[in-house]
Amino acid sequence: MQNDFIDMALGTKEAEAIVENVKEKIRSYPTEDVIATMDTHGENYMETQEGQNLPVKHCIKGTEGWQIRPDIMALLNGAKIFEKPTFGSIALAEYIKDLSEREEIELELTGLCTDICVVSNALLLKASVPEARISVDAACCAGVTPDKHLAALETMRSCQIHVLNDSVGTSV
Repeated sequence: MQNDFIDMALGTKEAEAIVENVKEKIRSYPTEDVIATMDTHGENYMETQEGQNLPVKHCIKGTEGWQIRPDIMALLNGAKIFEKPTFGSIALAEYIKDLSEREEIELELTGLCTDICVVSNALLLKASVPEARISVDAACCAGVTPDKHLAALETMRSCQIHVLNDSVGTSV
């Protein structure tokens, strides 16, 4: 829930619309059970493969756009935060795999963008901990476009990730 994805470089009205849902979702969990990821790029972003394919500078480390929205960050006191240089976080998947070896876990994902980072992390997590129940709350996600959001939800559903609060289909 970084500024650049909500109302700055890559922001959308759909992203702005889920902010309160995300805040409510975070409040529904103990802070120590909340994990966040941060898209983190360097000044050379435009020279990277991602920058060549998505030529919009965003989430440059240290900028206002890179920061997690302040009202959401205030809810993350004590939460684990992973910086990630690309769509999915391998460090997050490794952390969750290690955690799952010590205790039974369930995962619920929210965030931006459904069709890029959320789906990438959901699939990495499903590959890392295939027997864990993984869900995504569609009311707490937004895609680059509404159609891409729906396509990502369908992809996740196809990969046995439970989709909650889906306005198009039924929850699984």
